[in-house]
Amino acid sequence: MRTFPRSRLLIATLAALTVVAGCSRADRVADTANQGTAAEVRVGFFPNVTHTPALVGVKKNFFAQNLGGTKLTTQTFNAGPAEVNALLGNSLDVAFLGSGPAINGFTQSKGAIQLVAGAVSGGAQLVVKPDITSVDGLKGRNLATPQLANTQDVALKKFLAEHHLTGQVQVTNTENSKTLDAFRKGQVDGGWLPEPWSSRLVLDAGAKVLVDEKTLWPQGRFPTTVVVVRSEFLKQHPDTVRALLKGELQAIDWAKQNPAEAKTVVNNALKELSGSTLSPAVLDRAFSNIELTTDPIGAQFPQLAQDSVTAGVVESAVDLKGFADFGPLNEVLKAQQLPAVSAPQLAK
Repeated sequence: MRTFPRSRLLIATLAALTVVAGCSRADRVADTANQGTAAEVRVGFFPNVTHTPALVGVKKNFFAQNLGGTKLTTQTFNAGPAEVNALLGNSLDVAFLGSGPAINGFTQSKGAIQLVAGAVSGGAQLVVKPDITSVDGLKGRNLATPQLANTQDVALKKFLAEHHLTGQVQVTNTENSKTLDAFRKGQVDGGWLPEPWSSRLVLDAGAKVLVDEKTLWPQGRFPTTVVVVRSEFLKQHPDTVRALLKGELQAIDWAKQNPAEAKTVVNNALKELSGSTLSPAVLDRAFSNIELTTDPIGAQFPQLAQDSVTAGVVESAVDLKGFADFGPLNEVLKAQQLPAVSAPQLAK
């Protein structure tokens, strides 16, 4: 066997490592360059009324028509944190999700996801048993939210903290459909829930509204559902992101112009995805509580970031510089002669 002097072996090894490192850097640069339209885009959303733009976009083929040859693959989730994990695990490219998980995903990943559009404003309420007639009456009660650190979980815990009720109210994280059953059985006393679940507890289970989240925000507008994209995917396939946002805008416009049919489309989608449908009364109430909009209501995000601190979800408010890239959305809006959206505090 032929042997090499140690010095020659070390030089050869370092040279090889340099080549590998150089290739890795080159690969990373190439990976983040514009590669044209994607072969496939993987989109996540919830089977909730607050995700109507996604449900309509899929079922009425607004996404598919604009994506052209790009394959659309969809996946549903119960709450935002699980969806963020899918994004960061590279098993999802685009997500419709709540503002809280969007912020947390951006900060925890140091910018691996970016906010590109809004989807829905409003549509979240604290609904409780009829015998709870005041905020003080929440003491000693058990309230539900969809998942730990999701948008409604943060909203409830912030509300409790502001009313000096932290530690005096039990917060249980459970799937929305299980919350309805638990409320009927007396296992929970209410919940801070998105539509249609707040309406279901009110109309199907006898709950009442103690707090409508709209009353806590200027002009009653806050981003319940937004659209985020993996930063790498956005850099590689901006045309695909633009096509998807064009489909979202068309879905929103169609739903506003055809409200009765939109409710039917959403109800059919919910049956397919969750196995159950909503009564006409629940559908009407849920839709009356939401605003479909591609506007992400960016001015509210610094407050939302602070809310996570107040809620005890994170220790300090995060820097949201670079969180948003509204370039693709504004190009879509400009083509439709609609005003651009902006949020300087979220820009790079």
